[in-house]
Amino acid sequence: MNKDMSKRFRGFYPVVIDIETAGFDYKKSAVLELAAVTVTYNQHGLLVPENTYAYHIEPFASATYDAEALAFTGIDPHHPFRFAKPENDVLQDLFQQIKDRKKAHNCHRAVMVAHNPIFDMGFLQAMMARCEIKKHPFHEFTTFDTATLAAAAYGQTVLAKAMEKANIPFNSKEAHSAIYDAEKTAELFCTIINKCTEYL
Repeated sequence: MNKDMSKRFRGFYPVVIDIETAGFDYKKSAVLELAAVTVTYNQHGLLVPENTYAYHIEPFASATYDAEALAFTGIDPHHPFRFAKPENDVLQDLFQQIKDRKKAHNCHRAVMVAHNPIFDMGFLQAMMARCEIKKHPFHEFTTFDTATLAAAAYGQTVLAKAMEKANIPFNSKEAHSAIYDAEKTAELFCTIINKCTEYL
């Protein structure tokens, strides 16, 4: 059974985002990793993760670094084998990928899905401002928060605890990598949406 993505979320196309940073100040802290997961419907009419796009990012020139944040993520911003790319290159590539998937699903706007998206949205918008990017695929202020969804579905807001309640394997040792967190958040989002069978 095929479902029409353009009708499920009022024309919005969900894209799961996770950003790892060197601090909590979206204007000053370096952005180190960004991962995005797109979603689609499978042949059984279930929402599932589709493609993953992951990037290591070069800190911008005046970026600041918080030692506690770096210890938390375990990321070395200056490691020679990160093969990091400038912010502008990352955003240009990511936005084109999202535009292509959005168009393929006949949706008019992408919407960010994240666990507590105010954090990720702040950093993403700061990156766009630094790169002077004015046109992008995301809705300016609408987001889908998996912390809120998990609270409604499972009574949990912490990602690892929500995963446990949803019976989704989660390795805390791999957490705080953008690609791992984005893919696990996408699994959680799809699982919760698939539980919601009654909608217009």
